[in-house]
Amino acid sequence: MSQDFTEKGLTKARLETLTDGVFAIVMTLLILDIKVPMVPRASVTEDLPAALTLLWPRILSYAISFVLLGVYWIGHHALFHYIRKSDRTLLWINMIFMMAVAFVPFSAALMSEYGRQAIAVRIYGLNQLAAGLSLYAQWWYATRGRRLVDHDLDPRIIRLASQRILMAPLFYTVAIVVSGYEPILCVLIYALVPLYYIFPGRIDRHWRGITARSRG
Repeated sequence: MSQDFTEKGLTKARLETLTDGVFAIVMTLLILDIKVPMVPRASVTEDLPAALTLLWPRILSYAISFVLLGVYWIGHHALFHYIRKSDRTLLWINMIFMMAVAFVPFSAALMSEYGRQAIAVRIYGLNQLAAGLSLYAQWWYATRGRRLVDHDLDPRIIRLASQRILMAPLFYTVAIVVSGYEPILCVLIYALVPLYYIFPGRIDRHWRGITARSRG
């Protein structure tokens, strides 16, 4: 029984369900950093626009973080299209990934409050770096020796997916270095990272080609 369990691996369904739940909660928590401004009723017409303007750092941090979390969720979903099963090691790597994801509301709130302070934007970058590297660690572990993926999985998919995942940690590393000189430029880099993932990459075109050939 023990041998059969090891060969088949653990079901990945509960891992994906838990991960989806964590993402749903974390993405919802982001909005809690944005509070409705309180202004005197007597001067609401004059004071409310200015009060709303002061919220822009929090709204920007919310938008960047929400989209980045969406990128992680889509990436995790894409990887588990190829990962067929899981084991204890993958479960714990995924736990580390979720821990990094769950920390985002704090690092986002810190950046929205102290966006001009290098340490604040650096902590945000380190948070994103941890999430990106732990996502890659899942892919590396699952594909190493075809451990948890199909044995005939195209090597190009493994390589292209690895390159695509690692681009974000590369950007975050650059941003962390830049934060020591110009924190605002660092925030701009964070905002631009999702653009790389919103548009289809080589792996998406490669996958569409395989799908088209299989249908043909």
